[in-house]
Amino acid sequence: MSHTGGRGPVHDTITAAGRLVVKVGSSSLTGSDGDLDPGAIGRLVDALAARRADGCQVVLVSSGAIAAGLNPLSLPKRPRDLATQQAAAAVGQGALVAAYTAAFARHGARVGQVLLTEMDVTRRSHYVNARRTLVRLLHLGVVPVVNENDSVATHEIRFGDNDRLAALVAHLVKADALVLLSDVDAVYDGPPSRPGARRIPVVRDERDLEGVVVAGSASKVGTGGMTTKIEAARIATGAGIPAIVTSAERAAEVLAGEDVGTYFAAPDLRPRGRLLWLRHASAAQGRLVLDAGAVDAVVRRRTSLLPAGILAVSGHFAEGEAVDLVAEDGHVVGRGLVNYASSELPAMLGRSTQDLGAELGEQYRRVVIHRDDLALL
Repeated sequence: MSHTGGRGPVHDTITAAGRLVVKVGSSSLTGSDGDLDPGAIGRLVDALAARRADGCQVVLVSSGAIAAGLNPLSLPKRPRDLATQQAAAAVGQGALVAAYTAAFARHGARVGQVLLTEMDVTRRSHYVNARRTLVRLLHLGVVPVVNENDSVATHEIRFGDNDRLAALVAHLVKADALVLLSDVDAVYDGPPSRPGARRIPVVRDERDLEGVVVAGSASKVGTGGMTTKIEAARIATGAGIPAIVTSAERAAEVLAGEDVGTYFAAPDLRPRGRLLWLRHASAAQGRLVLDAGAVDAVVRRRTSLLPAGILAVSGHFAEGEAVDLVAEDGHVVGRGLVNYASSELPAMLGRSTQDLGAELGEQYRRVVIHRDDLALL
């Protein structure tokens, strides 16, 4: 299962990249005792610094906050309950960023901590602000260290794993490539430990993964696995960004453009930013059932959704939250940010905005979901 160096899609993508997003998992940053491993962090930062020295901007998406808080709190393994996870993250996040600050300082670089929740990337003002902050940090020569805000995120507003977060950040900052680092050095056609298992060097479409068995779950300190990395690669390539999956031990090699890991090719297509985030980052808080005319309007003619075309409402949601749009046969056709709470909508169904405005006030002339806040699924 050896790799050979040389030119190829990895080399051409990495050496030409002006902006990279690199994600590293908890298990790659901690030792056998569960503590942060300064050596592992140092080697990763050395590889990132070398890429920066060539003029490439780097955003680091790093897990490890909860893992870094386990030993200080005398926790033998990652806790299952949310409150203890949040406590561990609150303790560990400072240690994680301090470790990166010290490691990058040896290369004359500064880091900036950016903590995100799902809310930050679905609401318009939050999304724009997150992008503005990250891009400004890069222009100032700072390395953004991004993590999910585990200390405050609830189950309902979590990304779930940093692989998906990294793919969304790559699109947010218009990265030229996404590098996903873990403890497995590539995608194989079977369990890597099995004799004869072969690395899949390039994935150009889904046919290249046919018959591939992806097994194994997270370590005792992480939440991801190879499945989440493949899904993250799909999100990235769907946004026109190539992705590379390999191990943290091969970080220096992949960032030097060597033929390691598995390369996921991307089409020359970049969809509108917020719609990708809405499609992949948001969790629907409710459902709106549409009549055939409304489905045709939002799907084919790409119009905004009006109350006249809504047949039923389910779920509990506030203004600005994400809801799924569903045809009468139950097929989900889109997801959008709703302009009304679930308590307001039932009285509005089937009525025109003109009638609603005349009866209830001008604020009820708004569309239910504006087309700019609607992603088709």
